Amino acid sequence: MLDFLAQALTPFNLTLALVGVVLGTVIGALPGLSATMAVAVLVPFTFAMDPASGLIALGAIYTGAIYGGAFAAILVNTPGTPSAIATTFDGYPMARRGDGSLAVTLATLSSVTGGLVGAVFLLLLAPPLAKVALAFGPPEYFWLAVFGLTLISALSTGNMLKGLIGACFGLLLSMVGVAVVGGDIRFTLESQTLLGGINVIAALIGLYCIPVLIDLVATPDPHLKVAAGAGGFRLAEAARLAWRSKVNLLRSSVIGTLVGILPGAGGSIAALVSYSEARRSSKRPERFGQGEPDGIMATESANNATVGGGFIPTLVLGIPGTPPDAVILGALLVQGIRTGPTLFVQQGSIVYTFIFGLLIATVLMLPTGLVLGRYAYQSIVSIPKAVLVPTVAFMTVIGSYAIQNSPSDVVIMWALGVMGWGLNRFGFSPSPIVLGLILGQIAEQGFVQAYLIGNATGNVAGMYFGRPISLAILALALLTLFYPWLSDRWRRRRRGTPDD
Repeated sequence: MLDFLAQALTPFNLTLALVGVVLGTVIGALPGLSATMAVAVLVPFTFAMDPASGLIALGAIYTGAIYGGAFAAILVNTPGTPSAIATTFDGYPMARRGDGSLAVTLATLSSVTGGLVGAVFLLLLAPPLAKVALAFGPPEYFWLAVFGLTLISALSTGNMLKGLIGACFGLLLSMVGVAVVGGDIRFTLESQTLLGGINVIAALIGLYCIPVLIDLVATPDPHLKVAAGAGGFRLAEAARLAWRSKVNLLRSSVIGTLVGILPGAGGSIAALVSYSEARRSSKRPERFGQGEPDGIMATESANNATVGGGFIPTLVLGIPGTPPDAVILGALLVQGIRTGPTLFVQQGSIVYTFIFGLLIATVLMLPTGLVLGRYAYQSIVSIPKAVLVPTVAFMTVIGSYAIQNSPSDVVIMWALGVMGWGLNRFGFSPSPIVLGLILGQIAEQGFVQAYLIGNATGNVAGMYFGRPISLAILALALLTLFYPWLSDRWRRRRRGTPDD
C-alpha cells in the first residue's frame, strides 16, 4: 500500500490533483457547468497519460466540482450542481445575515470530511459494499424516489401541503417528452423542442437563479451583509462548530457513501436524507432553514461522500453510479482497463494509486477551498448590484445554452424562472419542484419496470410490497412524511397539552 501512496505523491500526480481540484471548484460554482461537463472535457487530455495519473486528474476535477456547487448555493442561492440543492436551505440564510464566510468555511470542512470518508470506504470496503447495489431492483428504485420526494416535502419551508404540491408539479414536468419506458409522447403541445423533456440543469438555473435576480432588481437592500469583525476564513470558529457536530458529520458522510453506491441515486438524495436525519436528531430543529450550521454540514459532507461511494459500483461492477462516473468508466475502457470483481487483483497498482490520489485531492480541497471561498465571498459582497445582476444573468444564459447548445433551453430556463418567482410569492419553494423533476424519471422507470415484471410473473403486489428492502424504504418514507405530526403530538403529551 505504501508503494501506491508513494506513486500518488509524485510531483506530477500532485500537480494534477491540485489543478483538477481548482478547475473543478471553479466550474462547479458556475450554474450550468456541471461536474459531468467538467469531467467530459478533460477526458481526451488523459489518454496520453499513465492510466493512474489520468484517473487522478478525472477524480480530482469531479470531487472539486461537487464541492464547488456550494459556493453558488451559499452566496447566490443557486446550486451550482443538483447535489447542492439542500445547501441553499441554510447556506443562503447564513450569508444573508452576514455569516457567508463562515458558511463557506463550514462547507469546505464538511466537504473534505465527507470526501475522505467516501474514499476510505472505497479503499477498504469496495467489493462487499458493491453487493448492496446488486440487491436494488426496479421496485427499490421506485420507493427510493418516493422516499426522496417525501423528504423534500417534509423539509420545505412553509407548510407540508405546499411542499407536496410543489413536488407533484415537478413530477408533471418530468413527464414532458418521450416516456422513459414505452416511448409515448406526452405534454409536448406539439412542439419539437419539448420532445426531449425539460432539461434538469436549465430548470435548476431558472427556478433558483431567476427569482433571486428579480428580487435583486426589485429591492434596494444589499445582496449580502458583512458582520462586523467577521472577515477572513473564520477557520477556528468553523472548526469548533464542526467538532461539536462531529456525530452529524460522520453520520452524514456514511449516509452519503451508502446512497452513492446505488446507481442513479446521486448526491441530491444523499444530501436530503442527511439533512432530514440531522434535523430529526437536532436539539434545535426549528432553526433548520433559517441559517443552521448543522444543515450545511449535513448536506455538504453527504454529497461529497457520494464521490467515493459512486466509484464502488463503477470499479467493482462496471455500473456507473452517476453521469460523471459513466464518463470516467468510458475513459477506463479506452485505456484498456476492464472493471469487475478482479480489477483490484489484476490491476491493483492502477486502482489503489487512483484511490490514494483521490484522498490527496480531497485533502487539497481544504486550502484551495478556503482561499477561493474567501475571495469569492469578498467579491460577491463588494460588487454593486448594477454589475452583479447583469453578470449573473449572462452566466445563467451561457450556462443553460451550453448544456445542449440549444436556445430552447434558455427559453425554458427563463420561463420556469419567472414561474418560480411567482410561486415564491405564494410560499412555494423551488426545491420540491426541482427534486420532483429529478426523481420523477427514476420513479417512473422503476414503477413501470416493476409492474411489467410483476405482471409477467403474476405477482404485481409482491413486486412492490413483498421485498424486504422495498418495505424498509417504504417505512422510512412513511416515517418522514408523518414525522412532523408525530413529533408535535409527542411534544404536546410531554407538556400535558390536549391534542387538537
